Amino acid sequence: MFFDEFEYEKEGEMMGGEKKGFFSRLVAGLTKTRDNIVSGIDSIFSAFSSINDEFYEEIEEILIMGDLGVKATEEILESLKAKVKEQKIKEPAACKQLLIDSIKEQMRVEETAYRFEGETSVVLVIGVNGVGKTTTIGKLAGKLKDQGKKVVIAAADTFRAAAGEQLAEWANRAGVEMIGGQEGADPGSVVYDATASAKSRGADVLLCDTAGRLHNKKNLMEELRKINRIIDREYPDAYRETLVVLDSTTGQNALSQAKQFGEVADITGIVLTKMDGTAKGGIAVAIQSELNIPVKYIGVGEGIDDLQKFDADAFVDALFKKEDEKE
Repeated sequence: MFFDEFEYEKEGEMMGGEKKGFFSRLVAGLTKTRDNIVSGIDSIFSAFSSINDEFYEEIEEILIMGDLGVKATEEILESLKAKVKEQKIKEPAACKQLLIDSIKEQMRVEETAYRFEGETSVVLVIGVNGVGKTTTIGKLAGKLKDQGKKVVIAAADTFRAAAGEQLAEWANRAGVEMIGGQEGADPGSVVYDATASAKSRGADVLLCDTAGRLHNKKNLMEELRKINRIIDREYPDAYRETLVVLDSTTGQNALSQAKQFGEVADITGIVLTKMDGTAKGGIAVAIQSELNIPVKYIGVGEGIDDLQKFDADAFVDALFKKEDEKE
């Protein structure tokens, strides 16, 4: 399956000419989420002639149904009510921009969230099989290489058949070195070899793939502990980042996965894949609010440029952008 996608992607790059801007792809990718959330909100604004409890309750229901989650929805509504009161707004239609601003406030990512790009770092990437973990590592390696960084990949997901082979394709494509990848090898020894290679080559970033056996948390916890001990011992001065990759199409299940991974690892950031074609894009708001962990990257397609840093303003603007406003 992977190789079909890989060939399809290469073909698309050759045939596609100018790539669409990421914002345009985001607007297109969020169509189903927009239909799920925004059309309902617009109907509320047009249906109510005054701002009252029922008006707020209707907005609350739409946001929760749109996978924004209870906690984020409550905080968004509190912010909206405060703005309405402060600005003495009476007309429901005048609330729309305030609602958009309140959602943006929930999602902003601090500049320091990408500190690992600026210093010698080890980035652990975790996530269950099928969420796009391998492709995320490959795309991230390519992005860092384009920034002039020297990157090494540790293929420490030795549990899943063909994981190393798939990652090797992406490493070749990104033009970075990969260590390991043999099925059944000890993940700790792969990370040990990779840290030695990263140090000897003066690498800026070591990206570590890991197994995603969430159904057996005890094994996963032990494996991650061992990997972390090796990195602490062999690469003590490296800045540490742990990203969990989640499939946005699974909605609340993605939030549940993030919570479970949070029990076995010190997660510093979220990568949300498959944002194109999901009606559950609101989960980006829920995850950030519920876990207090920033969404750092989102993916809206298979192309190497379809993984981008998360921008709250761009995301919410794309979410509320109407068809007739598209570029």
